[in-house]
Amino acid sequence: MGGNSIKGTALAVMAAVLWGVSGTFGQFLFQERGVDVVWLLSIRMLGAGSCLLLLAKFRERTSILGIWKNRKDAVTLATFTVAGMLAVQYTYFAAVQETNAATATVLQYAGPIFIAGYLAIINRRLPVAREFLALVLAVVGVFLLVTHGDIQRLAISEWGLFLGLASAVALAIYTLQPVKLLSRYPAALIIGWAMIGGGLICGIIKAPWHAAGRWDWPAYLSTVFIVIFGTLIPFYAYVTAVKLIGGQKASLLASTEPLAATILGVLWLHTPFTVIDWIGSICIVSTVFLLSRRKASDADRPTAQRQRTRDHASTRN
Repeated sequence: MGGNSIKGTALAVMAAVLWGVSGTFGQFLFQERGVDVVWLLSIRMLGAGSCLLLLAKFRERTSILGIWKNRKDAVTLATFTVAGMLAVQYTYFAAVQETNAATATVLQYAGPIFIAGYLAIINRRLPVAREFLALVLAVVGVFLLVTHGDIQRLAISEWGLFLGLASAVALAIYTLQPVKLLSRYPAALIIGWAMIGGGLICGIIKAPWHAAGRWDWPAYLSTVFIVIFGTLIPFYAYVTAVKLIGGQKASLLASTEPLAATILGVLWLHTPFTVIDWIGSICIVSTVFLLSRRKASDADRPTAQRQRTRDHASTRN
């Protein structure tokens, strides 16, 4: 394994771990300190979005206002901001608040199933064998995760289940909707503006200067971690990893995110996670491996558009 491969692998795993850990820090803020989800999202998206725009301006040397001069691109970006960025951020963290970081993260990993189903419909074809197997594994995994094998009751609330699956659907929209934009603009620019827009919407609902909850140094540190180490740093690390080892390998390594969220949640917040939960989680996460398989010619020669789409998809949490 060469130096670039080792570095890319380390960066991809680091990004996944930081995303998973940030979800657990969010659970701590919501359930232990009474912090409002919408307030946290406004702080997170405004802070990280501003940094990403600066990254696009000075590192990518891109005009950060240029996208707004094209009416069609501006409308697409605005749509992505609401239906993609804001939707995936809110449903995920609301699911964390309603259930726990481990369950919410695993449920969101059902997103590729919705992507595969959508692509099969628009391409007017039946799912291939591995897609069908992934669908079966996802259904079995979700069933085990939310019922613990007992069809008579839910192990989580109905609202928590709805938010978790809505997060998976939002992830599919988030990944597919801005493909054309990502073929013309850097991912940092698109994500940065979408975060700024989503943060402003959240700020209107819950003003950033009205911070409800019980605030002490663990709460402040958790908030800073979510903005910097849970958003900005993993985004940059993952994008760098994609450039070094390719989108397919980086996306597979990013599957360690649910593992990080689960381990930290169990050890720190004492989140109950049974053997059935682990089996269900493995079923769901394994769908990522099944659906990421491509023919060698496709995997070895990704187009710029596919590459940027993978970069963009990494910032869902």
